[in-house]
Amino acid sequence: MLSFGEELTGNDLKKWADWSIGFFYWSPSVSQVYAELKKLEEHSLVTSRKVADGGVRGRRVYAITERGVEALRSWSSRDEVDMPVLKHGVMLRLYMGHLHDPEELKRIVRAHVDNLRDAAERAAQHAEHSEGEPGWAFSQMSLRWAKRYYEAEITLAEELLDEIDAAAARFAESAERDPLGLPVPRDPGAWRSVPEDSEQG
Repeated sequence: MLSFGEELTGNDLKKWADWSIGFFYWSPSVSQVYAELKKLEEHSLVTSRKVADGGVRGRRVYAITERGVEALRSWSSRDEVDMPVLKHGVMLRLYMGHLHDPEELKRIVRAHVDNLRDAAERAAQHAEHSEGEPGWAFSQMSLRWAKRYYEAEITLAEELLDEIDAAAARFAESAERDPLGLPVPRDPGAWRSVPEDSEQG
């Protein structure tokens, strides 16, 4: 956020993160923002100063330093390109679908689709709002990508609505169950035979 040329408070940074990178990465808490600003200032990556605010207690605003820009540019261009870490609460619940009624799983998926539609709409609005700032061209591109990402996720979620019934039918017809209704494995430990990644040899 500070690389876009404005002096900002910690609260500003939190709001801007919610407005932008929160759509595709992560939005920290206010306490995390201030903790990181303190560390960055200790390493001379940002500076801060107090500004008077119309008679109210002064605010502390932060600005990025030349050293901070160099560090940010170096990390952004030279760091390894990692696979995104997917932490998908809805899929985790569907993974345990044998514990639920199919209609309850569909309710979860439909609620998920509603959330995705809202996120896609907000990302589109924020991308449109970015139009007036040429310096936000790449931010706008990222927000437009976020909109398409959420729309693609909607398609995947809607496909699940059809697959839930098929999975429930297969489970009901084929899986032997114990007194708790849990599946009795035909081949206990079969998950151990899944091939390891080639890199791990």
